[in-house]
Amino acid sequence: MKWHWRVGTVAGIEVRVHATFLLLLGLIAWMSWTAGGTVQAAVGGVLFLAAVFGSVLAHELGHALAARRYGIATRDITLLPIGGVARLERMPERPLQELWVAVAGPLVNVGIAAALGLGLYLAGVASGGLMQGGFVERLAWANLWLVGFNLIPAFPMDGGRVLRALLALRLDRVRATRVAARVGRAAALLFGAAGLFVSPMLIVIAVFVWFGASQEAAQVEAQSVLEGVRVGHAMATDVRAVHPFDRLGSVADLWLSGAQRDFPVVVDGRLVGLLDRAALLDGLRLRGPTGRVADAMTRAVAAVEPEEPLEAALARLASGEVPALPVVQGGRLVGLLAADRIGDVLRLQEALRTASAVGPARRFAAVSAPWTEPARP
Repeated sequence: MKWHWRVGTVAGIEVRVHATFLLLLGLIAWMSWTAGGTVQAAVGGVLFLAAVFGSVLAHELGHALAARRYGIATRDITLLPIGGVARLERMPERPLQELWVAVAGPLVNVGIAAALGLGLYLAGVASGGLMQGGFVERLAWANLWLVGFNLIPAFPMDGGRVLRALLALRLDRVRATRVAARVGRAAALLFGAAGLFVSPMLIVIAVFVWFGASQEAAQVEAQSVLEGVRVGHAMATDVRAVHPFDRLGSVADLWLSGAQRDFPVVVDGRLVGLLDRAALLDGLRLRGPTGRVADAMTRAVAAVEPEEPLEAALARLASGEVPALPVVQGGRLVGLLAADRIGDVLRLQEALRTASAVGPARRFAAVSAPWTEPARP
C-alpha cells in the first residue's frame, strides 16, 4: 500500500502528503465541530490546520532552498501529522553551511509571523492570543510556536542541528554530534517527566526526540567509520545474474539455494535491470513461476561504480528507493551492493578500530587502498 500521495511540485521539489494526515484532518474537524456545534466551526478548524501546514511547507522549503545554495538537492517534502520532512540528499558537513540550512526553516516562520503581525498592527486589530484571536492572529502565533518548538536543541529538530553546527566550530563532527545527541536525550527525559504531570503529548514528543537523537548519532558514527571506504571494498563479487527471458520460478530456486536476494539482469554482460526480492514476489503472485524476468524486473535501475565512496551509496540505499545497487565498470556488471553488506563492513571496521594490536596506519589499509578488479580465471 502506498502511504503518501504526490500533491504537486514547488520550486522543482515534489511535495507529498502522508495518508495519516487525513486522520488529523478528520480529528480537527470533529474537535472543532464539538467545540462550536456547527459545520462552519468544523470547516474553520480544517482551514486553519491547512494554513498552519502551509507554514510548515514554507518552513521545509526554507531548508531545501538553503541546501540548494550549497549544491545539495532535496528529493521530496512530505507532510505528516507531526510536521514536515524535507529529504535532503545529505546535510552539509561544513558547520556554517549546516547552521544556515538549519536556521533557514525557522527564519521563514519568523518572516511569516512578522508579516502577519505587521498587517494586524496596521489594521488596528487588538490582540486576542493564540486561542481567542482571529484567524490571522492565531496563524501568526502558530508560526512563532513553530519557531520555538523547532529551535529546541535536540535532534531531529532544527535546534539540534544548530547546536551541532556551533559545537563543530570547535570540535570534529563526530564529537559534536555525540554532545548534541546527549543534550537531545536529556531534553527527551525532561519532556517525558513533564508529560507524566502535564500532558501525554509530551511523552510522545519525548519518544520522538530520544529516537531522533539516537538515530542521528548512529548515522554520523557510521559515516565516520565508512570514511575512505569504496564501493568496491564492500560489494559482493560472487553474484548470480539472470537473463530477461529466465523464468521467475528459476530465480526463486536461486533465492532458496543461497544468500542472494536481489538479482541483476544482464544481457551479454551488460546491466539491463534489477529483479529485487519484492519484484520477484509480486511477479510470482501475478504471473506464477512460468512468468519471465523481463515482466517483473525494474529497467531504469540505479548503478554505482567500484571507486565511488561507500558513504554515498549508503545514502542511496537508506532512501528506501532500492534494496540493492548493481556495481558496474565500463558498462559491465562487476558486483552487487546490498544494505546488509554495508552492515557487515560497519561491524568489521568497528572491530578493527578497537583492535589494540594493530596500529592506526595499518588498521584501515585494507579498505583505504584504491579498488582494483580481482583477477578472474
